[in-house]
Amino acid sequence: MSGDVGGAVAESAGLGLYERLIGDLDAAGARYRLIDHAPEGRTELVSALRGHDVAQAAKCLIVMVKIGKKRTRHLLAVVPGDARLDLAAVKALVEGTYVTFAGRDKTEELAGSVSGTVLPFSYHPDLELVADPALLRTPELYFNAARLDRSIALATDDYVRLAAPRIAEITAS
Repeated sequence: MSGDVGGAVAESAGLGLYERLIGDLDAAGARYRLIDHAPEGRTELVSALRGHDVAQAAKCLIVMVKIGKKRTRHLLAVVPGDARLDLAAVKALVEGTYVTFAGRDKTEELAGSVSGTVLPFSYHPDLELVADPALLRTPELYFNAARLDRSIALATDDYVRLAAPRIAEITAS
């Protein structure tokens, strides 16, 4: 999907991603439940709609890291909803020379869904997944399910088993 594609196309692509995620969770025997709510993509507000502490939300952020002048990597950084991503820690993790948040178009291209609905799973070969260990301290994680009006509450151990994220401290203190 190109970066100049309209939001409606990105949203419909997200619906396909939603179906893929549910299929993957079911096939793996994951313990999860669906939560319908008013459309919302901001972590603090959607956590309130879902009825859980914001720390249990999986906040998903895509960052671009330059490695020297010629190489670029993209990481999907997943942190607790009440935490801030430490860009310097991400840069150090991959021995980068520069780091920044990916732009909206690049985020939606790599995530396969609109901003605010990024999954804590990577379905793109150029998107590396890293999760902060603080995220894994709660028995259940909450995240938008590649759509603004539905979320998933997923058993944390099933998330780790299925997503197989690289675990590294990437939250700001």
